[in-house]
Amino acid sequence: MQPVSYIANDRHPIALCEGNAAYPMGFHAYGVHSGLRAARFDMALLWSERPAIFSAMFTTNAVKAAPVLVTHDVAERGVCQAIVINSTNANAMTGSQGYQDAVAMQELMAQGLRLDPPLVAVASTGVIGVPLPMEIIRHGIQELTKSWETPTELGDGIDASHAILTTDTMPKTRAASVTLAGGTVHIGMMVKGSGMIHPQMATMLAFITTDAEIAKPMLDALVAQAVDKSFHRVSVDGDPSTNDMVLCLANGLSGVPVASDPDQEVFGQALIELMQYGARQIAQDGEGATHLLTVKVQGAVSEKDAALKARAAVRSSLVKSAVYGRDPNWGRVVAAVGSAGHEFDPNQVDLTMNGLNLLQAGQPLPFDEDRAKALMADTEVLFEVNLHAGSAQAEAWGCDLTERYVEINARYRT
Repeated sequence: MQPVSYIANDRHPIALCEGNAAYPMGFHAYGVHSGLRAARFDMALLWSERPAIFSAMFTTNAVKAAPVLVTHDVAERGVCQAIVINSTNANAMTGSQGYQDAVAMQELMAQGLRLDPPLVAVASTGVIGVPLPMEIIRHGIQELTKSWETPTELGDGIDASHAILTTDTMPKTRAASVTLAGGTVHIGMMVKGSGMIHPQMATMLAFITTDAEIAKPMLDALVAQAVDKSFHRVSVDGDPSTNDMVLCLANGLSGVPVASDPDQEVFGQALIELMQYGARQIAQDGEGATHLLTVKVQGAVSEKDAALKARAAVRSSLVKSAVYGRDPNWGRVVAAVGSAGHEFDPNQVDLTMNGLNLLQAGQPLPFDEDRAKALMADTEVLFEVNLHAGSAQAEAWGCDLTERYVEINARYRT
């Protein structure tokens, strides 16, 4: 783990840095190879040295995977100490046996950690409709228990961040130090997501940890706020998952409370910045992606409306295809924005692409086609739309649509 880019203090109360879910005090995360995959880490354990306040958000898809149901019960109790995670198999649409298998994962991990089962959450990701190979899962939990029993660097979270991936090409982690009135607290994150990304609450799997002392109602509210401003605004392919969950644990081991309104504001902003970083990583690592697609809608009647419009644009297959082909066919962006939310006057709209003016007050502007194509060769393509209908703004993140996306998903199981 690299040092922070700058130290959080009263002038800069939030410092994002390299790190993962094991960054805050008292958290450890392990990854092992159980055999679910041929030769990669495929199961993970996230563990707190003491029970933590637990906030969670789950998919609103009517088809909910068995681990979602089990972990929802843990969230109802509001306290959690460990999360066991498997990749490769979603344990979704697997009937009553799938639920029993998710409970067995919870109980086996609890036995290994010498905890009560209700303190253990379960998460899974991978193929839908395939029963869990429980002998392999049992072996993986045994290996995780061995890692937990041996106090080495294995708990630094690096292996865990690899173990939760499916079609992702890279682990997605970040951390933050936050200065509050009573001292410094730390927040860590690891997420996974590359395909089947279009959240109707959050998206993919996200695990957030903090050593702050914070009351559950406050943590619930701040997590929901951060998810709405981050994971709710990312879309890779428009398909909401059966397994989506964002889980946040606060173990209080820093001894620093999130108490005052200013503390709450700073801590909440740190959660937003961290989760937005995760959302951008997911979009950039979308299946087959070659470009990060960002749409920023300004001058909207409300932030909710701006977010809805921005999300419609990054979801559009036409916009995504144009970005892949480096085709400055900007009319697709305006059309997508106009398909969602409140009406606006198209004769007032401005549009730029990576700083190049394309539309002003509803009038198309002449532009150099070659320059536009060159700008679209950048890793990120940013469209900024000003509606001039209000003062609110929001961003959403997606990626381009490539032949590789079709190849990956045409042979996902084979």
